[in-house]
Amino acid sequence: MSVAIRFESVSKRYRLGQVGTGTLSHDLQRLAARLLGKPDPFATVGTINDREQPAGVSQARSADASTGKRGAVKKRRDDYVWALKDIDFDVPMGEILGIVGRNGAGKSTLLKLLSKITAPTAGRIKTKGRVASLLEVGTGFQPELTGRENIFLNGALLGMRRHEIKQRLDQIIDFSGCAKYIDTPVKRYSSGMTVRLGFAVAAHLDCEILVVDEVLAVGDAEFQNRCIGRMREVSADQGKTVLFVSHNMGSVQSLCRQGVLLDRGQVVGIAPIADTIRDYFELNAGAQTGSHWQSTDQTNAAFAIERVSVTSPGRPSFAATDPSDVISPDAAFEVTIQYTIGKPLPPMRVGFLIVSGEGPVVVEAYDSDSPDNRGPRSPGCYRSTCRIPGRLLSPGWYYLTINAGIPHVENLFNRTALVKFRIHESELEETQRTKRSGVLQPCFQWETKPS
Repeated sequence: MSVAIRFESVSKRYRLGQVGTGTLSHDLQRLAARLLGKPDPFATVGTINDREQPAGVSQARSADASTGKRGAVKKRRDDYVWALKDIDFDVPMGEILGIVGRNGAGKSTLLKLLSKITAPTAGRIKTKGRVASLLEVGTGFQPELTGRENIFLNGALLGMRRHEIKQRLDQIIDFSGCAKYIDTPVKRYSSGMTVRLGFAVAAHLDCEILVVDEVLAVGDAEFQNRCIGRMREVSADQGKTVLFVSHNMGSVQSLCRQGVLLDRGQVVGIAPIADTIRDYFELNAGAQTGSHWQSTDQTNAAFAIERVSVTSPGRPSFAATDPSDVISPDAAFEVTIQYTIGKPLPPMRVGFLIVSGEGPVVVEAYDSDSPDNRGPRSPGCYRSTCRIPGRLLSPGWYYLTINAGIPHVENLFNRTALVKFRIHESELEETQRTKRSGVLQPCFQWETKPS
């Protein structure tokens, strides 16, 4: 199979903090080293891409700030960080490849290198054909120009001639749904309208590789479905290669066949998309995650989650290190969230999302579903418990994303894959031995009699 994209030992390095060293003599030494082709004498190169601040940096800064010393800046470390490190993989022509990973894993950097927005520090990227990319809301748009003029501008940037763009102009406008505003300056568009037009341009212009970042999250559900359908169409019918980055595992699951999992700037694995999504959740969940979680933070915040647990009758608590401790498919189980409120809060809610190990969100529930829990909450300790009936979830692994906040005002807590549990397939009744399709498998009431 022909290769559309090839990453060969691609690495990208960024500098953290300010460019200067803080003194003229050190800057001159750095310049001399650069002219002689020698390493920067004042650079400390990190080995991995990590979002956490290097140990000791914050303490040194805060100490210098408290003393008010003029030389505080000299104690700052001039670090480099590898946003990507030794990326090696091929993308076959016509493939729809999902790229997943947590925030800061290097996904957007990878797409920027592919789109030639920035150059790799080391390695090479080989592509076959033109690349159309949609990385951020409004990328490549001139806000003073109208939507129609921006279509021609984007096409010209991709190397297309005016008559080629004219042939597809009506299709682009119809797909975007912005016909009424197409002659209005883009600066007056909402973010959703801008994404609609940007995707319509990228998906209809003459290119061989389509790169789409998280921007589709701005659009509504109807438009997202149309975008996914369009990406399938250009891959299957036109042989285009699509690279799709999203945190919506349901969209990734439905669209992509293969997946690449990135973490800290490195490729963790390349596998069928179902396996990639499972590994993504396992990686995000962390080693300590099991069917219960307990906070180690000692804070006096206005709101703090202290403990989350999944329990089933006869099993008061699950051992996080025992993967065999699972829930029978016939048994009901409870999700319990314990938390502390440090100051009076307006009406708020605490809840969870159950996410299938294969990606889709199964259900979202909040304690405010009960009318008794919709008022203001006073300081104190609380426990919210939700009972999930048996014979509801199909066998497999599930993850809980815990969420708390004041609706439309403030997000107080949000943590993905905080708790995981498993519905055991071997305990199905004899009549249900064969696993059925679908995430939900409720046992409905049937009546059968001669007619």
